[in-house]
Amino acid sequence: MISDINKDCKDRMEKALKHLQEDFKGIRSGRANPALLENLKVEAYGQKMPLNQVASIAVPEPRTLVIDVWDQSIVDLVEKAIQKSELSLNPNRDGKFIRIHLPPLTEERRKEFVKIVKNKTEDAKVAIRNVRRDANEEIKALEKKKEISEDESKKAVNDIQKLTDKYIEDATKMSELKEKEIMET
Repeated sequence: MISDINKDCKDRMEKALKHLQEDFKGIRSGRANPALLENLKVEAYGQKMPLNQVASIAVPEPRTLVIDVWDQSIVDLVEKAIQKSELSLNPNRDGKFIRIHLPPLTEERRKEFVKIVKNKTEDAKVAIRNVRRDANEEIKALEKKKEISEDESKKAVNDIQKLTDKYIEDATKMSELKEKEIMET
């Protein structure tokens, strides 16, 4: 029973870190990254689709993204989706391709992105702590039902805390790396 709780706890904490990592991909740093646009939704074929399902995204130069839309009839829709996004990008049509030149980030914009990184990191830490709380409640319930002893309960709670500390430390390290990446010129 305790091993199941530990496994579930670890899985859920791992998902919180993966979610944080995905969030970080969408935050712009000084260089071009296809992940910046992958999940951008494009209104195509009567539904909203992620850009990576209608086009390929390449990085020919450090500050340039090139989007190769597979169906030429939706190039305009892709271009509009990029313009309307919160990414503040200016797409340029180049024949059948869409080129996006990423201008250097201003100091002010970098600081805004760092704040976003810190907020997303704090959200991930809260999620990890919520997983810990849920696991601890399950352990206490087992102890209350006399399915495990008090010593087993204390050891399990201690193990959950160690797991929590590890994942919070991992989230902090990810945050520091992303902040460093954003602040590089």
